[in-house]
Amino acid sequence: MSVAESRIANVLLAPIVSEKSSIAADVDKRFVFKVQKVATKKQIKSAVELMFNVEVDSVQVLNVKGKVKRFGRALGKRSDWKKAYVKLKEGHDIDFARA
Repeated sequence: MSVAESRIANVLLAPIVSEKSSIAADVDKRFVFKVQKVATKKQIKSAVELMFNVEVDSVQVLNVKGKVKRFGRALGKRSDWKKAYVKLKEGHDIDFARA
């Protein structure tokens, strides 16, 4: 793996596995990933295609604001993060159990 490929591969931090994301994957072939805050749609598309050997149809991103939480007596704030919804082209699928 070259330096450029390893940099692209580091864009994806983790898949988000929840009830909502599982339904989106089953119904619409749309998978959800936690990505770096500075990642662009093109970088996310390249990373998914490189890591999972699939073709990406579209990418939608959203910034998730961190919640304000109480830690003992002090108020704190969780970190902001970025989420990406990746839709695959027909005939392609990602199996997280195998990958």
